[in-house]
Amino acid sequence: MKELSFPFDSKNIIRRSPALRKQLLSDGSTRIKKKVAVLGGSTTDHIIASLELFLLNFGIEPEFYQSGYNKFYEDAVFGDPKLDSFAPDIIYIHTTLRNITKLPSVPSVKAEQVTNDLNEQFELFRQVWESLMKRFDCPIIQNNFELPLFRHTGSYDCWSTTGHAAFIERLNVMFSDYARSVSGLYIHDINYLSAVCGLTNWHDSEAWYMYKYAMSTSVIPDLAYSLACMIKSIYGKNRKVIDLDLDNTLWGGVIGDDGQDGIEIGPETAVGQSFTEFQSFIRGYRDYGILLAVCSKNDEENALLGLEHPSNVLKKTDFVSIKANWEPKDRNIAESAQELSLGPDSFVFIDDNPAECAIVEGQLPMVQTVSFSSVHEAMYKLTRSGYFEVTAISDDDLHRSEMYAANALRAAQQKSFGSYEDYLVSLEMQAVICDFKPVYIQRITQLTNKSNQFNLTTRRYSENEIQAVSQSTDHICLCGRLIDKFGDNGIVSVVIGRIDEDILHIELWLMSCRVLKRDMELAMLDELVRHAKTAGIRIIKGYYYRSPKNSMVSEFYGSLGFVLDEKSENGDSVWHTEIENYKNKNKVIRITEKEHHNENK
Repeated sequence: MKELSFPFDSKNIIRRSPALRKQLLSDGSTRIKKKVAVLGGSTTDHIIASLELFLLNFGIEPEFYQSGYNKFYEDAVFGDPKLDSFAPDIIYIHTTLRNITKLPSVPSVKAEQVTNDLNEQFELFRQVWESLMKRFDCPIIQNNFELPLFRHTGSYDCWSTTGHAAFIERLNVMFSDYARSVSGLYIHDINYLSAVCGLTNWHDSEAWYMYKYAMSTSVIPDLAYSLACMIKSIYGKNRKVIDLDLDNTLWGGVIGDDGQDGIEIGPETAVGQSFTEFQSFIRGYRDYGILLAVCSKNDEENALLGLEHPSNVLKKTDFVSIKANWEPKDRNIAESAQELSLGPDSFVFIDDNPAECAIVEGQLPMVQTVSFSSVHEAMYKLTRSGYFEVTAISDDDLHRSEMYAANALRAAQQKSFGSYEDYLVSLEMQAVICDFKPVYIQRITQLTNKSNQFNLTTRRYSENEIQAVSQSTDHICLCGRLIDKFGDNGIVSVVIGRIDEDILHIELWLMSCRVLKRDMELAMLDELVRHAKTAGIRIIKGYYYRSPKNSMVSEFYGSLGFVLDEKSENGDSVWHTEIENYKNKNKVIRITEKEHHNENK
């Protein structure tokens, strides 16, 4: 819904909240359902109302538990039967400056006492987090703290021993340090958010005195949107690709008219400097694993000439797809999505021409567009939009662009082979298939939340849940890493099976779409059978639960030789296979570090 995309009209959202909610719930979208517990240090009604809208727009249908006013500590530490029975999927602790009780009271307080008070304040929150972690196996989001609007001593307040700003900044650092040391705790940065909104807009004493809102109601949609971006990131709802126009987007001028020497990029002019800064900003997304693509109305020769400009920060090799032609841009985006095995809803399209953005929106409404009149505006919109919100970084994320570039080389090589099996053999594929090692837990969690097309049961797992199932003696957990002569694809497949006497129930089987049709599923099944036999399993049962995106694997188990047990009217199905006389199916992937794997061949 465009009204809920950044930049949005906060007043309109507050005014039309019931109507927007009704419209979202009746639009026919398929959403994942999540239980969200909001433990507030102040009034949270309007926050929940706005948060619901943004989550619905991101494809998440929330159900809320709301603590009593300023009962976040009691609910967390002493427990509440209603919260326990609610069994949240995610917990949000909405505390603010109003909940800091240990701020230095007078300038005569000694440094040692301030440090003691700081530690005591931090311990109160650590007790809250650890109490919740013991009772609930779910992500916890905690606000850090905004700065006060008023101060007695001017700039001295930010660096003096007893300065309130200094105390808050130190506390924020302690929150960040602790969050990095544990799994499942995320810091929501309202310190930044209040600054970008402006402290004079953020603070509203009247809203506090009358309604106990710890911020102005006008900025509540900003807070709710920022929080919703974190939640959708945790559940794998981020965008994956920035698709860029070229002329007057990556450089100033029109390459076809001005030539390579005539476009503005580099330190020589103010305009050139601005585009250099923008390219550096975009390059930063690539460094975090966001894929970059080009979608430009241009002759390809001219487009490539522009990308070869010596002052460019971004080079041709930084892009996983380059579409420079005179076809409609929505068609080029759709083709790029197909080539990358991604949905159009993974794309953000950036163009200085609002008409081009409008056409793309009309033809591909699932693509998010960003139009701009200056690169500063474009960077601000991307910064605040949360399209690429990061809540975890895996090693695979840092090398994603290289992985997709290698896929392009694989696709090119495939064209030179008459036999598809000969092509697969030529890739010289190797796979490491193993239990859920700690180093892979983060990536496995990402895959369970991001994979849609090849996800047979559509189950999603938090990092804590993956940790727990990996240590369970009642489960067989396997992950597969695929390497070939073009590069390392990283962890691309995950299987989780639950042991019930001599039957293994497959609770999750998924695979990254970038390695489809490479026989990795056969290698995973071979290794799953080997583990199952060791555990005394006689039958493996597979389950397919239909979703709008996974129809491509509806007959997956049948293709592996499983027998269909039942099929529901909605398309769900149950399959089984007996494994006593199972013969390995993988013929083209060499399993490394598994010398005994070929014993049945």
